[in-house]
Amino acid sequence: MSARWTTLVDAPTLAASLGDPDLRIVDCRFTLAVAGASDGAGESAWRDGHIPGAVYAHLERDLSGPKEPGLGRHPWPTADAFAATLSRLGIAPGMQVVAYDDSDSAFAARLWWLLRSFGDRNVAVLDGGWAAWRALELPVETTMPHVEAAPTIAGNFDETRLLRDADAVQRHLDAGGLLLDARAGARFRGEMEPLDPRAGHVPGARNRPYADNLEAGHFKTAGALAAEFDAVLDGHAPTDVAVMCGSGVTACHHLLAMAHAGRDGAKLYAPSWSGWVADPAREVAVGE
Repeated sequence: MSARWTTLVDAPTLAASLGDPDLRIVDCRFTLAVAGASDGAGESAWRDGHIPGAVYAHLERDLSGPKEPGLGRHPWPTADAFAATLSRLGIAPGMQVVAYDDSDSAFAARLWWLLRSFGDRNVAVLDGGWAAWRALELPVETTMPHVEAAPTIAGNFDETRLLRDADAVQRHLDAGGLLLDARAGARFRGEMEPLDPRAGHVPGARNRPYADNLEAGHFKTAGALAAEFDAVLDGHAPTDVAVMCGSGVTACHHLLAMAHAGRDGAKLYAPSWSGWVADPAREVAVGE
């Protein structure tokens, strides 16, 4: 491919590249219904119809690791496990990868961040996702794509872009870093908590719901996002920022939005709130 997409790509542009052997499209549809649920609706939807050539990646089976205490509801996978997933999906070194889902691109953003932190910059998210594709009446495929396994990519995650545990988060805050929580305001303030055993937020964190990155189902313009994140960062460089959410999924939406806005460099607290509250003795804040 001549053009390379590293943050977002729109539906017409992606449609024009269908059939390119250097393009791999990944359907990441999933439903976060209740704590611990293993969703099968997304994979069923993919089988019923998908962007031509799209393979499927399941959030819990392919984009997460085994559950262990303190690692949150969607643990970060090991490098070897993720490399095996890429091989099975037919993602070879140098390929252009485009991810999409049918909600607000949070699951697609999770794959985007996995690949980015694994060292692959040729990955983008379909802006507007499945809804944008269907709204334009672009081609839909109902047969399962045949994809040859790709050579396994040997590699490791960039540990400078990941905070693996609560102690690392506390060191980040103690050093003057900013922790940005992507959950909805009511969950951040501790007014409700539908998934985790305790409500509230990490003391010292600030709130920006990831839904604020969107307008009418699409990401806001790069300029608008830059202005909004600059206001939230309040003088912090992107490299001084870590993002979190409930389980390390929707926080990736912030990482994508920041990169699209030219504010790349933030870290992910991978276990996020579900990892923080795994220890009942850990301090929790409520309110603004």
